[in-house]
Amino acid sequence: MNKDKIIPIGADHAGYDLKERLIAHFEEQGYTFKDYGCYSTESIDYPDYGHPVANHVEGHTDTLGIVICGSGNGINMTVNKHQDIRSALCWNKEIAELARQHNNANIIALPARFIDLPTAKAMVEVFLTTTFEGGRHSRRVNKIACS
Repeated sequence: MNKDKIIPIGADHAGYDLKERLIAHFEEQGYTFKDYGCYSTESIDYPDYGHPVANHVEGHTDTLGIVICGSGNGINMTVNKHQDIRSALCWNKEIAELARQHNNANIIALPARFIDLPTAKAMVEVFLTTTFEGGRHSRRVNKIACS
């Protein structure tokens, strides 16, 4: 992904600390973020922060997003309700890479309570820098949409 693109990111209270650490780390590398919240560890509802990330990705061609919650499941389900979103719940670097290469995922969902910071950094790095292979994978990805 081009470092000039803005990366939308959102998290619930369980993902707040990881979100803040990822933003700090990747901004040092020249990436720019649109932080859709949340902004503390106070209990909130993950859809309130997942939907804005999905809307941002849908509205900006070739933009990749990041969502985070405790298990990664709830926020992943939320963003995948959007027609043009292909969000992948990832727990290691290889899954994140394959999500981009084979599935053309445009959002990565992270399970904050089940991964450490080095793993999260590695997954986000590979997600942002891996391109979709196309070819036989394009046919499959095109069959995902229900429209």
